[in-house]
Amino acid sequence: MPELRKDPVLGRWIIISKERSKRPTDFIVEEPRVIEGGFCPLCPGNEKTTPNEVLVFGREPILPPNSAGWKLRVVPNKFPALVIEGDLEKQAEGLYDRMNGIGAHEVIIESPNHEDRFSFLSQEQMLFVFRAFRNRILDLAHDKRFQYVMVFKNYGRPAGASLEHPHSQLVALPILPRMVISELDGALSYYKYKDRCIFCDIIRQEIQQDVRLVCQNSHFVTLSPFAPRSPFEMWIMPKEHSSSYTEQSEQSLAALVDIFSESLQRLDACIPNVPYNFVLHTQPLRSQPLDHFHWHFEIVPKLTSIAGFEWGSGFYINPMPPEDTCTYLKEAM
Repeated sequence: MPELRKDPVLGRWIIISKERSKRPTDFIVEEPRVIEGGFCPLCPGNEKTTPNEVLVFGREPILPPNSAGWKLRVVPNKFPALVIEGDLEKQAEGLYDRMNGIGAHEVIIESPNHEDRFSFLSQEQMLFVFRAFRNRILDLAHDKRFQYVMVFKNYGRPAGASLEHPHSQLVALPILPRMVISELDGALSYYKYKDRCIFCDIIRQEIQQDVRLVCQNSHFVTLSPFAPRSPFEMWIMPKEHSSSYTEQSEQSLAALVDIFSESLQRLDACIPNVPYNFVLHTQPLRSQPLDHFHWHFEIVPKLTSIAGFEWGSGFYINPMPPEDTCTYLKEAM
C-alpha cells in the first residue's frame, strides 16, 4: 500500500508509492554526450571568453589575471539571471509588487580539466570548491542589497546543466526565497515547542536508529531523509550545531570534502552517471547565529518527473522508500 510521509521541517507531504518500487538498475540514465572538438568557454586558454574572474585558486602570482595556470576560477555568469549594477527601486502597481532584477550570478569553474566529475575530484580540488563557496558568500554579504546567496550545482542535462565542464553556480538575491522562509519558519516552530534544533534531533535519531544513515565521519553525516522527494535523495549535515556555512573551519571543510566525495561515489556506484542537483541551505546574510536552524546540503537525483498531479497538489511521488535506497547506498562501496 502507498504511504504518505510528512517532512518534519517543511510540513511537505510525500507519497511513497511502494507498488512502483524499483531497484537502482531499473532507472535508465543517458550516457553523457561527448562532443569531439567542441569549444568550451570554461577550459584553460579560453579565459578571455568569460567575464573577468572574481576569485582564483592555484595560479602562480607571476601570471596575469584571467590567464591559464589556474586550479579553480569564479567568474560572473555571461548570461546572468540577475545583474549586479543598479538599484532595487521597489514599487507597487496596485496590489502587485515589483523591483529591478538586482543580484549576482556567478559560475564556479571547479577544475581546469574538462573531463573531471565532481564526485571524483581530488581532495585538494574539491576543497578549493568548498572554500570558493565560503569566500564568495562572505564577500557578497558586504553588499547590503543582498539577503541570501543560493549555491547550487546542476549535473547532467536532465538536471539543468547547459555546459559539460565541471562547474557549480551561486546567485545572490535581494529577497529571501520562499523555500528558505518556509524552512526557517518550520525549524523555528519546532524550536519554540521543544527548545531544540529539529535538525540536531534528526541527526541524533538517525544515528541511533541507523536505518536511513548512509555514512558518517567525525564532523558530518549523510542521511536519506524520512520524506524524500526523489529516490536516492541525500542530506549532508554537520554533527555540531551551526547555522552558517561560512563559519566552517579548514578542518571541517576537509571532513566535508571526504563525506561529500564518498556520498556521491556511493550514488554513482548505484546509478552510474545519474543527473542530480545539490543545493546549500544556510542562514540569511548578516543574520546572527540561529539556534533553530542547521546549515546543510541537499542532493536530489533527477530520477522522477514532475507532472500535473505534482504541480497541482504540491506532493511528490517517490517510488522507493528511503530505507531501501539507504541500503543500496550503504552496500554500494
